Amino acid sequence: MAVEKQNLILDVEDKPALTTGLLLSLQHVFAMFGATILVPILLGLPVSVALLASGVGTLIYQLATKAKVPVYLGSSFAYIAAMQVAIEQMGGDISAAQTGIVMVGLVYIVIAGVVKVIGTNWIDRLLPPIVIGPMIMVIGLGLASNAVSNAGLVADSDWKTILVAVSTFLITAFINTKATGFFKIIPFLTGIIFGYLVAIMLGLVDFMPIIEANWLAVPEFYVPFENNLFNSYTFYFGPETWAILPIVLVTVAEHIGDHTVLGKIVGRPFLKNPGLSRTLIGDGAATVVSAFFGGPANTTYGENTGVIGMTRIASVSVIRNAAFIAIGLSFFGKFTALISTIPNAVLGGMSILLYGVIASNGLKVMIEDKVDFNQSRNLIIASSMLVIGLGGAVLDIAGFVTLSGTALSALTGIVLNLILPREKPFKAEV
Repeated sequence: MAVEKQNLILDVEDKPALTTGLLLSLQHVFAMFGATILVPILLGLPVSVALLASGVGTLIYQLATKAKVPVYLGSSFAYIAAMQVAIEQMGGDISAAQTGIVMVGLVYIVIAGVVKVIGTNWIDRLLPPIVIGPMIMVIGLGLASNAVSNAGLVADSDWKTILVAVSTFLITAFINTKATGFFKIIPFLTGIIFGYLVAIMLGLVDFMPIIEANWLAVPEFYVPFENNLFNSYTFYFGPETWAILPIVLVTVAEHIGDHTVLGKIVGRPFLKNPGLSRTLIGDGAATVVSAFFGGPANTTYGENTGVIGMTRIASVSVIRNAAFIAIGLSFFGKFTALISTIPNAVLGGMSILLYGVIASNGLKVMIEDKVDFNQSRNLIIASSMLVIGLGGAVLDIAGFVTLSGTALSALTGIVLNLILPREKPFKAEV
């Protein structure tokens, strides 16, 4: 899988000036914040622990990958439904859910060991551009409905919500295309601040969470043993726990897709250097640590990849400092409350751009590789992947594992690429 050197403002090893770097890191914190705290809110888990786990998990990932990949880890949405079922079946006890996520992280590490043994040459064969491109598009477009919904661009929506979302979108877009100098590299941070101010003027911001929050507060950890300081759960290995594991197939596929996207944006083959085994270990170890202390599963964040794609700032230093900021904020009750008051409309307006950038990079992969859509096999592969990935297709395999979305789309593309015959170039007879 060839990659071309991209026109970056800051490359992976580059470090910005202190003030500039701080603002760039804050931009990444804002990008991941909404989704990262939404997962624990839906699961009834502590938001502060999820925020802390995202920062610590990102640092663990950087150690595992030798600081060669500008990836930020946040709360994974893929496991929400399975964890909710496990918690419900356990009568509100999170033991099965947390044990299951710890095991998920360990499975990642096992898969990384297998990859280490057999190598990564199979990546080019299983994931050529005709498979990678649609996969990337599915990752981005699969999130489109969330962005549109948050932006209020649905039936019977409040005009104020739409105005805030459109304002956020436009200011971010204009800054990214027209601004010069420093503002050129912080379009999302600027867009969020502007959108937030518009939301305040329209009365869409509730300040009560800020008023009621303490200035400093220790995250509300859950640990797998009885103690006098924190909440507790127990390691549990019943059927409710094992039911969570098949989703690993989904998230591993997403992991490969996300790193492929980022590799194309940055111009580096991250699946080969530092290698898929290292990226999987980083993701898996981060998930184990998060779940151990009562947090959700971690995953690479498309939002932050979108920020890198739009700003052309790929500095690992910026990502690392964003992780430190997230860790600090998890103890800073007032600021955590402030960020949580950002309306969904602001995040929706910004996400339209972020998710679109991801999808567009999938199209760019196929254009750069000059994929020939006059060949029926290429048209079939891309078409099938897009319809299955975006159409809500679900494949239940004997009740043991359920594939859907990105995972099912990727599997479809891989299989079709292997079995469909390659066509000879058409030559007109003279």
